Amino acid sequence: MNVVVTGGAGFIGSHIVDRLIEGGHTPIVIDNLCSGNLSNIPQNVKVYQVDICDRQQIDQIFAEHRPEAVTHQAAQMSVPLSVRDPHFDAQNNVIGLINVLDAAAKHGTRRFVFASSGGVLYGDVSEPAPETTTANPISPYGITKWVGERYLEFFAREHGLETVALRYANVYGQRQNPHGEAGVVAIFSKLSLKGEAVRVNGDGKYDRDYVHAFDVSRANYLCLTQPVSSSFQAFNIGTGVKTDVNQLAAIIREECQTILKNKGSDIVVPEATHGPSRAGDLRSNVVDAGLIKSTYGWEPTLDMKAGLAQTTAWFAEHC
Repeated sequence: MNVVVTGGAGFIGSHIVDRLIEGGHTPIVIDNLCSGNLSNIPQNVKVYQVDICDRQQIDQIFAEHRPEAVTHQAAQMSVPLSVRDPHFDAQNNVIGLINVLDAAAKHGTRRFVFASSGGVLYGDVSEPAPETTTANPISPYGITKWVGERYLEFFAREHGLETVALRYANVYGQRQNPHGEAGVVAIFSKLSLKGEAVRVNGDGKYDRDYVHAFDVSRANYLCLTQPVSSSFQAFNIGTGVKTDVNQLAAIIREECQTILKNKGSDIVVPEATHGPSRAGDLRSNVVDAGLIKSTYGWEPTLDMKAGLAQTTAWFAEHC
């Protein structure tokens, strides 16, 4: 089937494109290439360099390809930027989403999967949060994700779309850029491979749930291709395992030191330093992905150690 992947040249989107091709489907990529990279996409994939805020061009692409499904990954993804410029954030994350939903409803799309966020919806939680946890977004970025889910429900009711919101934990992996909370993996990997010390904010005791992009792409694939039980469904996508920033920095340091040693380098990766704490950082955020496991059999296949080994190896070859 034809599947539109907005943000398909980006970090998560490009992994979804790979998974769709492996499954015998035809991805059509829409990406403004502000943060995406064409090198992430196989040459035979159709790519439109279009901003999702351009309603007319989005409609034309859907009219041409009439996709059976959409996975919407395109977004303004910086929490700090959303605080500084909520208008820009809403223009991309609300109006852009509505443009894609409108085109999908108009041109016969059956299934619509939306990249939401467990981290920004649930706020500070000390135990894995299920989907029934009361939403508590405090940043404009988080508010747009909450609003986005409400628009999915509306389009499901009014237009018959089958809609799914995937509430990601902190996604990391190959091709990652340094934006967003999980961008710390990319930042730490790049610095460590150069033999530079990473800086941890505050005491580093900030627990997060890190899930690899490969596993996120599998979740998207299942929700694009398998039957749904209701017109709107939300699923958490995470591991349920807490890793604080100190642990993360230590694992990355160890992996990068091994890589450098195997390459014959005499660079010694220094231990992390600590800087001032960052205002507004949640102390703990972790999600319970039991619902998608019971529904589709999805669960993460890469633990933190294995996922970071793959990720640091990729950065060693590409940066």
